[in-house]
Amino acid sequence: MAQAADLGVVQTHLSGGEPLLRPDLAEITAAATAAGIYTQLVTSGSGLDRARLAELADAGLRSVQLSVQHAEPAASDRIAGRRSFADKERAAALVRDAGLPLGLNVVLHRANLDSVDALIDLGTAWGAERIELANTQYYGWALRNREALLPTPGQLARAAETVQRRRSGPAGGPELVWVVPDHFDGNAKPCMGGWGAVSLTVTPDGTVLPCPAAATLPDLDPPSIRDHPLRWIWEQSKAFNRYRGTDWMGEPCRSCVRRDEDFGGCRCQAYALTGDAARTDPACGLSPDHGLVRELTARGRTVDPVPFVPRRPGGDG
Repeated sequence: MAQAADLGVVQTHLSGGEPLLRPDLAEITAAATAAGIYTQLVTSGSGLDRARLAELADAGLRSVQLSVQHAEPAASDRIAGRRSFADKERAAALVRDAGLPLGLNVVLHRANLDSVDALIDLGTAWGAERIELANTQYYGWALRNREALLPTPGQLARAAETVQRRRSGPAGGPELVWVVPDHFDGNAKPCMGGWGAVSLTVTPDGTVLPCPAAATLPDLDPPSIRDHPLRWIWEQSKAFNRYRGTDWMGEPCRSCVRRDEDFGGCRCQAYALTGDAARTDPACGLSPDHGLVRELTARGRTVDPVPFVPRRPGGDG
């Protein structure tokens, strides 16, 4: 954490998986606080009780972001793959009673996009100051479940209209953040604000990655904080320089007017859909592989919803 602060890091998300499973979470929080770094806990809420929250607050925890799958308890539990809605509701009350800022994060998809109004009402009732409505990106578990998760264009349009309507309503409600989908409008989103540009991830074993999903990329050979200082990793490692900036790009990205805005899109999504992390993200309408995305979205219009494939047999969705 001291190295991160020296590098210029100002905020850390204590995330996972589920960070509350770590017995040393308070020590990690205290280390960040001592380094002058703002700490936010990103949690499912399971395992958070009054004593644990007090311990974290005493260590310097500054805010909590709670993940929510749906406004209806039964639907939320079904999407999560386990009974967890009651834990989330209880955790929200604890955070509010402790006087810490509360945010909600909702990953949006076919099974909950029609409930954006209710989700905003839920966040308001729970005392959230900020609600992040983030449309699914399709790699990892989401790629395995894309037929179950892909919404229809009508769902997306209605949800976007709902967010706009709620934003223009009476003042005093939670801040609404709408993370736009990138499979439907032909525009690719920049990978974490640009590969190796604004953030980094340190995994439990010390591996340092340009984004949380980058471990899926072959031959990246990401460095470890156990072997190198964080500044060297950020400035000099091959992994962080591999897709940084625009010099690595081929066509059509190299000559595109948006290359300094979207940086060719998401490297993990490009690899997941094409097998080549250096290709233009197929979400971009100029990509030679954009037909892969068009095929997916076309299927989303016609295919009936299918059950989720769990991350592990008998485990959570």
